[in-house]
Amino acid sequence: MLSRYLPVFIILALIAEVLGTVGGFGSSVFFVPIANFYLDFQSVLGITALYHVSSNITKIAFFRKGLDKKVIVQLGIPAVIFVIVGGYLSRFLDPVILTYLLGIFLVVLSLAFLIFKKLIVKPTAKNAVIGGTLSGLSAGILGTGGAIRGITLSAFKMNKDKFIATSAVIDLGVDFSRTIVYYFNGYMRKDLLYLIPILIVIGIAGTWIGKQILNKMSQEQFRYIVLILILGIGIASIIGNL
Repeated sequence: MLSRYLPVFIILALIAEVLGTVGGFGSSVFFVPIANFYLDFQSVLGITALYHVSSNITKIAFFRKGLDKKVIVQLGIPAVIFVIVGGYLSRFLDPVILTYLLGIFLVVLSLAFLIFKKLIVKPTAKNAVIGGTLSGLSAGILGTGGAIRGITLSAFKMNKDKFIATSAVIDLGVDFSRTIVYYFNGYMRKDLLYLIPILIVIGIAGTWIGKQILNKMSQEQFRYIVLILILGIGIASIIGNL
């Protein structure tokens, strides 16, 4: 089925990469539902993990001056640990129910930050660990944890470059870990590996386009767009399974 619609798939994947870069939390939140139209869920998990490794390396190269090493450790280590747990659990849990729960969670949190503009989550180690744990579990089970990580980093009110670079480094560790788990779960289909070089090119092009858009945005506009995108992802997660 995918080969018949490959040009459409490529265009949609490019849009997902641009939006993921502008939002600062990676393309998987958009790419996973797109790929679900063409592939079975387990194959989507496998191809997304491989794709995201190259995509995040590109983001790190473009935004490397903004790294926050402290947040990378506090949020990244639990994310990497729990993506392995989530990847293992993905064999046993119903992704439909979990997608509903994720959607509700994202809608509630994004609306809270949009409506109550003075609402602040303190940038503490505890909050970073909680955000990393939840994003890691979500990435392992559902194939995407960027929106939860985006909510956490947005709450910390990081500047654009720091937000994207820090998120990309954490995401790289998460994707590398879950790629290994998915491989042993049997999610890596050899007949789909031809997509990897195509997706690498899409990752580079989409990140570059996203960076040009970000250069024209203010910090407040960036934070607002992040929350709007996360709200949209939450609504789509709920409606998509009705």
